[in-house]
Amino acid sequence: MRIFLTGGTGYLGSVLLERLLAAGHEVDALARTAAGAERLTDAGASAVRGSLDDTDVLRAAAMSADAVVHAAFDSSMSEAAAAAELAAVTALVAGAGASGTDKPVLHTSTGLVYGIDPGQPRDEDARLPERSAQPVKSQAERVVLSAADITPIVFRAALVHGRGGSGLVTGLIGAAETTGAAAYVDDGGQPWDAIHVDDLADLYVAALERPTPGVFNAKGEHRFTMRELAEAISAITDAQTVSLPRETATDVLGPLALILGAPGTLAGDKARETFDWAPVGGSILDDIRTGSYRTSGAAAVKAGA
Repeated sequence: MRIFLTGGTGYLGSVLLERLLAAGHEVDALARTAAGAERLTDAGASAVRGSLDDTDVLRAAAMSADAVVHAAFDSSMSEAAAAAELAAVTALVAGAGASGTDKPVLHTSTGLVYGIDPGQPRDEDARLPERSAQPVKSQAERVVLSAADITPIVFRAALVHGRGGSGLVTGLIGAAETTGAAAYVDDGGQPWDAIHVDDLADLYVAALERPTPGVFNAKGEHRFTMRELAEAISAITDAQTVSLPRETATDVLGPLALILGAPGTLAGDKARETFDWAPVGGSILDDIRTGSYRTSGAAAVKAGA
C-alpha cells in the first residue's frame, strides 16, 4: 500500500514511518525542509516537499496515495497553527475523497478532547464538551468524520511516551530540572492513561490492515496518577515534589494547570477488539525512572550518562 504521511520527522511520525516501512508499505512523507527531506529519504521514504500550509500539495499527495496518515501537529496552539491544522485536514480529506475509493484516512487526535470535567464520559460515543485543552482537535475530528468517500479513522491517544520523547513529558522533566520542583495539582490523585509510542504506531499499522471507520481511544495497560508522575520525575532530577492548590496552580503553571488538574483517562477496548491489537509497552513511570528519559538533561547527569 502507498501511504501519504504527514509529520514523518516528528515524534510519533518518525516511529510511524519506521513501522509502516517494516510492514512493507511504500511511504510518501511530507517534508518542510531540505534537512527533513534528507532524513526521510535516508529512512526509506519518498519526500514530498511542503508544509501544512501547502494545501494544494496535501490534496494532490492524498489523492495519489492508497491511504493517508496525518500525524503532524503544531503544539503551539496559536490561532495561526489551529487555522493551518484545519485547512490541512480539509485538504487531506478532500484529496483522499476525490478518488471515490473510500481510502483510509487515519487522523491523530488526543484524549484531551474529553475536557477537564471529572464527570465527563470518556468513551468514543460520548458527546465532547465545548471546552478542552485542544479545541482544534475536536474541530479537525469533525472534518474527518463528516467527509465523503473516505474511510475515516480517528485515534484519540492517551499520553504518549517512550523513546525519550513526548512534549508534555519532556516539558515536565525540563521544568523540574530548571525550577527544582516537580509539581502536581491538589493531592495529585488525578488518574491518567498512557500509551507507548511503539504501541500507538503498531495500532496505526493494524488499522491499515483492516480499515474500519470510527473513533477509537488508544491507551496502554498502565494507569498512573499525576502525583506518581511527579515522583518519578523527582527521582531522576532531584527536584522536590510540590503540591499546588488548584486555586493558585494557574499562577504557577499557566494553562497547563487545567490539564494536570484534570483526569486523563480513556474508556473502552474498542481499538483492541476492532483491530486485533494489544499494547505491550511498559509503564510511563518505569520509562521515566529507568528507561528512555534517563538520558535527558540533569537526569542524564544523575544517571551517570
